[in-house]
Amino acid sequence: GYYFSPRYSADGSRIVYRRGSGNAMLGTRHSVDTGLYWMDVSGRATVRARTPHLIREGGSDPRFNAAGDRVFFQTGGGLSKEYKSVRLDGGDERTHFDLKYANTVVPSPDRKWVAFTDLFNAYIAPFPETGGSVELSKEMKAVPVRQVTRDAGTSLHWSADGESLHWVIGPEYFTRDLTDSVSFAASDAKPDSVGISIGLTLDSDVPSGRVALVGARIITMNGAEVIESGTLILNGNRIESVGPAGSVSIPEGTTQIDASGKTIIPGIVDAHGHAAHFFSGPTPKQNWAYYANLAYGVTTAHDPSANTETVFTLSEMVRSGEIVGPRIYSTGTILYGADGDFKAIVNSLDDARSHLRRMKAVGAFSVKSYNQPRRDQRQQVIKAAHELEMLVVPEGGSTFYHNLTMIVDGHTGIEHNVPVAPLYRDVLELWKATEVGYTPTLVVSYGSLNGEYYWYQHSDVWNNRRLLQYVPRSVVDARSRRRLMAPDEEYYHVVIAEDTKKLVDQGNIVQVGAHGQLQGLAAHWEMWMFVQGGMTPHEALRSATLHGARYLGLDRDLGSIEPGKLADLVVLDANPLSDIRNSDSVRYVIANGRVYDAETMNEIGNHPRKRDLFYWER
Repeated sequence: GYYFSPRYSADGSRIVYRRGSGNAMLGTRHSVDTGLYWMDVSGRATVRARTPHLIREGGSDPRFNAAGDRVFFQTGGGLSKEYKSVRLDGGDERTHFDLKYANTVVPSPDRKWVAFTDLFNAYIAPFPETGGSVELSKEMKAVPVRQVTRDAGTSLHWSADGESLHWVIGPEYFTRDLTDSVSFAASDAKPDSVGISIGLTLDSDVPSGRVALVGARIITMNGAEVIESGTLILNGNRIESVGPAGSVSIPEGTTQIDASGKTIIPGIVDAHGHAAHFFSGPTPKQNWAYYANLAYGVTTAHDPSANTETVFTLSEMVRSGEIVGPRIYSTGTILYGADGDFKAIVNSLDDARSHLRRMKAVGAFSVKSYNQPRRDQRQQVIKAAHELEMLVVPEGGSTFYHNLTMIVDGHTGIEHNVPVAPLYRDVLELWKATEVGYTPTLVVSYGSLNGEYYWYQHSDVWNNRRLLQYVPRSVVDARSRRRLMAPDEEYYHVVIAEDTKKLVDQGNIVQVGAHGQLQGLAAHWEMWMFVQGGMTPHEALRSATLHGARYLGLDRDLGSIEPGKLADLVVLDANPLSDIRNSDSVRYVIANGRVYDAETMNEIGNHPRKRDLFYWER
């Protein structure tokens, strides 16, 4: 089964928890009998007493009251949620709070107080004893409410005596003492801004030893340089030397891989890749989305919309070597401008600073300004980002004039295609005067059929053996078997791609963004569509490597094959310069200096080990 949020009763004799279902990452076996349960765990409990007792089928985040005879829980979602309690047998259901923007709700142990988050910040209010439901929000007038966090607070929990509230933001742990709760509720105490450092540090994964790739064509991305028969030496997770075969000496004891007849390119950077980061809860060590990306040569991914806790947890697990995957960067949760219980209200520069501080605290170096409706709001986000040295990637929602002001105002880049094509001289010359990048995500495009449908129509994706090795058939079949058929001229992505060629020719940068449509493979579709629009194969490869790294500010370490850069590389069986469709002929992928056989994703080289099994293989 899949178990969530176990909590003890006050006397430690029972636990309450939620039994949930699986998901696309974990599989869905053992997903029956979901609901809220309690179990006796006291030392004198009999085997029968330890049997799980179903409280109710729906609900989440259960916790006992002080007496241990009732359970609080939450129901619903989005802007329509309720906070309730029931007896242990599920009877006598009471609704305590109606929730709109409030999310996490945590009553104090004595039920005198309730802590809650409302649009990211945490608040405290007296627990109203009204006999009926109350709308719980930071704006409520029925009882006094006080904000206790400056920017955000997660993992709200009370001390056992109910005199202190604790929370976390990023690497810091915060406490607010309520030594005199009544006077605190009436005070103007300022929210806390400095916490205690949790102090968790991990070693970054760096393999040992040298590896030499010998005899390959090397497309370095150092200008137009192509070394026709070269030697490439890796030391740990860095490139030590690269050059024509006769100019590079191989140190004694170096593991050698014969790459004769093959082509080496830098690791692919997916600048807009949703790599299955929208779920929460337990994560598998065998992350098939990560393996699929690596097997197709994607060694770096930037996810511009994700579950914050999930994506940065996984990013750190990859970096520390706990799991295998590309380098993962993300904006975390978007700065959402429309209505929702996670919207980011930006009406001042201070509002923008607060949102960016909370995202930077958890590991983001970029934020996504998503459909903030007013231009001054978007400008405030940019100003705050300049102060905090962060990138801002916006989404214009298929609004041409939003895109133009985003370019004028100096966003890091435009995500998704500008919805008008072709672009004429007025827009091109405007764009040329800026350093704003372009991630058109041709696989999903405004104003036309999505480019991915072209590849479903023109290839039997459901028979792609490499893809099915790493992506569940249920995912592949659902997207590809019942395919849309349209005349080629209906696929407008070619016109959009022609605009990317115009931008590249005038000195702007264009990046690959595969949008997570089919993990790994879609990044190659993006390159192939660039070539359909007039880019040369070398230009398309540059967009997939160096331009992506430059866009994300990572080009000091990634994006080209040069001594000192990180050892993220792709070894291809066929030459992509002669036919860009050869870009997916991946033989080996090297991620952070570790060498993997792309057919199996078993590690070879200096640290051989077999890949863990996916859930459908067990």
